[in-house]
Amino acid sequence: MVYALYEILSLLLTVLTWIIIIQAIISWLVAFNVINTGSGGVNQFLYALDRITEPLYRPIRRLLPDFGGIDFSPIVVLLLIAVVRILLRSLLLGY
Repeated sequence: MVYALYEILSLLLTVLTWIIIIQAIISWLVAFNVINTGSGGVNQFLYALDRITEPLYRPIRRLLPDFGGIDFSPIVVLLLIAVVRILLRSLLLGY
């Protein structure tokens, strides 16, 4: 039972990691005008990604200083996800 719960949490963390990576890459592509944001489908996809990631980024953005347009909050969230994975793995091994 504990192993199944660990696997489910690990899968969710993996999906969240990929969502953050995809959102960061797409935001770079939008910033360099590679992706046309005039399309309704692209706007809906970007909006969905922002709705998923913004609650994770908001508290971190409040704590981090302004780096002149560079957003380090996705990196911090990815590091926190890695820490959570390590803690989950150590709890599983200790159980």
